[in-house]
Amino acid sequence: MKPTLGQYLASIRHDRKMSLRKVEEASNKEVSNAYLSQLETGKITQPSPNVLNTLSDIYKIDYVQLMELAGYMTPTAAREATDRHGRVATFAEHNLTPEEEGELLQYLQFLRTKK
Repeated sequence: MKPTLGQYLASIRHDRKMSLRKVEEASNKEVSNAYLSQLETGKITQPSPNVLNTLSDIYKIDYVQLMELAGYMTPTAAREATDRHGRVATFAEHNLTPEEEGELLQYLQFLRTKK
């Protein structure tokens, strides 16, 4: 299953070892910790492009990908099933489907909760 915007943002925030409050501070309170929490839990699914731009700057991630996950844009180039892709660095040499990539992100989140 492909990760949701919230799952992806939570995964990136944990990877960056940032608390919700730290993200709020880094955004100069443009993105409150409560709002980010609602994004990550899926209560908010389509934040404004400005919020996505702020988060892409803070996390150093691709803005276009966030716009796609939020449903504002369709993927610019449809991938062939045989095309090499994968944003999960450990498996970058593998041909991951979006579903496999989503499962890997969910498993990574599970492992991090065990610490």
